[in-house]
Amino acid sequence: MFEVRKINNLSQVDINALISESKKEGFNFVKRLVNDYETGDNRFSLSGEALYGVFALNGGLVAIGGLNQDPFSKQPSIGRLRRFYVRKRYRRMGVGKLLLELILSKADLHFHVIVLHTDTMEADRFYVSFGFQKGEYFPNSTHFLLLKGNERIGNESSK
Repeated sequence: MFEVRKINNLSQVDINALISESKKEGFNFVKRLVNDYETGDNRFSLSGEALYGVFALNGGLVAIGGLNQDPFSKQPSIGRLRRFYVRKRYRRMGVGKLLLELILSKADLHFHVIVLHTDTMEADRFYVSFGFQKGEYFPNSTHFLLLKGNERIGNESSK
């Protein structure tokens, strides 16, 4: 039903529906993703970094999310989940789970900690269900997940 693919060139992906919908919900970070990509400020090209999209069978992009080296901590062992967005009508269908699980499996290869920042209760519940812990222990973040190989340290009830 859905396929997760690494996005090697964002300019070759039709992301307009995600931008439009996210703006209506009051989120500007999907548009910022495109702007940062176009200017070269963030192309998800450093070691351990990647940008992924979830595509429906018809080929349309329904979700996006990336992994960066955390620019705020400046520690190469800390990754940051970035620009994670699922179109509203695809939420609660396993799309976010599919995308996040893939990103975390790739993160295990490069990072010891994954951090993120969110300000919505819905996203908070989603990330906590995957073992993320709330806490401002890392700069500009609201949640963190300690990684150890393929075994996540934290909320083991999510497995």
